[in-house]
Amino acid sequence: MKNPSVRLSVSVLALSLSLSAGWALSAAPALAQDAAPVAGQPSSVPTPAPRSVPSSFADLANRLLPSVVNVSTSAVLKPAKTDDKGPDSSDPDGPQVPPFQQGSPLEKFFHDYLKHKPAPNHPPRRQQALGSGFIIDASGIIVTNNHVIEGADQVSVTLQDGTEMPARIVGRDSQVDLAVLEVKPKHPLPTVPLGRSDKARIGDWVLAIGNPFGLNGTVTAGIISSRGRNVEHGLYDDYIQTDAAINRGNSGGPLFNLSGEVIGINTLIYGGSGGDSIGIGFAIPADDARGIIDQLRRTGHVSRGWMGLKFQDVTNDIAETLDFRKPDGSNGKGTLISEIDPKGPAAKAGLEVGDIITRVNDQDVTGQTMPRIIASILPGTQAQLAVWHKGALKTLPITLAQSPTPPDMPPSDTHQPEHRHAALGELGVTVSAIDADARTQYALSDDQRGVLVSRVEAGSPAASRGIVEGNVITQVGQDQINTPDDFAKAVQGLHERKKTEALLLVQDDDGLRWVPVPFLGN
Repeated sequence: MKNPSVRLSVSVLALSLSLSAGWALSAAPALAQDAAPVAGQPSSVPTPAPRSVPSSFADLANRLLPSVVNVSTSAVLKPAKTDDKGPDSSDPDGPQVPPFQQGSPLEKFFHDYLKHKPAPNHPPRRQQALGSGFIIDASGIIVTNNHVIEGADQVSVTLQDGTEMPARIVGRDSQVDLAVLEVKPKHPLPTVPLGRSDKARIGDWVLAIGNPFGLNGTVTAGIISSRGRNVEHGLYDDYIQTDAAINRGNSGGPLFNLSGEVIGINTLIYGGSGGDSIGIGFAIPADDARGIIDQLRRTGHVSRGWMGLKFQDVTNDIAETLDFRKPDGSNGKGTLISEIDPKGPAAKAGLEVGDIITRVNDQDVTGQTMPRIIASILPGTQAQLAVWHKGALKTLPITLAQSPTPPDMPPSDTHQPEHRHAALGELGVTVSAIDADARTQYALSDDQRGVLVSRVEAGSPAASRGIVEGNVITQVGQDQINTPDDFAKAVQGLHERKKTEALLLVQDDDGLRWVPVPFLGN
């Protein structure tokens, strides 16, 4: 009698060989122990058409690599920064920091360096970090994760050929963790298209390309392990799960299907010791990202619809208790309303606590999908709701309002203007562009707009009206300003209209105030 352990090892080897040869071969061993169907009796399991496994991803990778970029950021290190605790084991308020072996001198040095405030009179420390991105427009439009660039005051992009360019943050959204960058190339760049992630199936092959641990142009392959994953990372979780290796630095990089289309943006991992990949990675689906990317390109921020209610998923137990069923008699699916804002759109539409929303326009909804579907509808748009109300289905129109959660605004200083200072002698002030050092010195937010008052002449009109160094001027009359050139141009326009003073919107520690400042000699 043969050794059964030898038979087992051969069986495993046969399976691996059949997988490398193709799906048609691997299907047979999986069904070998099942009884063969009786002649004339139909099989209960349909046999899929044979589909070959790629013998190599080389041609596809060679075509896609030029469209994937390395995103480098630099930021002033703020004392509030803490341990790695966010997406792909990095700080959620910024990109990745290289790991060090536990207990090593380097770990202690960087712990001390990162956790303590800088010594008095020392220049602010800066943090360098890396991420990934991909080009969607030949003119220089790039998609990445928000957590890669959040808090950065300098962003640069490196192409596969080593070309490095400064990047401007066009827009960002922390709720779905997406950002759009822009570079100014000398020639059109290679691009990749956004595919239809909703058509991707569990088991489909995928390629991840990115910059893990600073290793540019790294390609890994795997399959889609699951769809619609909610990992409780945010309100709009709907991730594609993959076993393609994703590590720190892959954030913002693309997840491709075999047609070379981006079906996901790599964002999260379940990491092992030290945050390394254990084959569980998550990507934002392209169909969820498409509308957000479009809004960021057009307006720099995301506007989301809001209904003004709280809800929960309808479980089987809830459906049984309420006798809520589909036409076929099975338990119904939807979202059960638990609270309604009396001044919100839901109250105006006539919704009540205990109602179950089953559809929004042409989409079925559950407790997990409802936030994402509602958020994708622009404020002011009317939607049609299918509502189960006390045993009967009805249709209700509702006009969505603007979400009360404020949108994320991009920082104003990722591209410093050509002229960083402007002296306005007729007002007695010198203004400067807001940069990282100014933000640190004057505790300005990342999205602060305007120009910084860097000098005020003694006895000048500006000094007489209480304007001091460190104030920020955000408007001249009705004109918003973001650069010293904007400020000079607005003041010049007042001279051309024969005005004798400039009405400035000034921000100081107490907030915003309008200050009329006469021109010198008036």
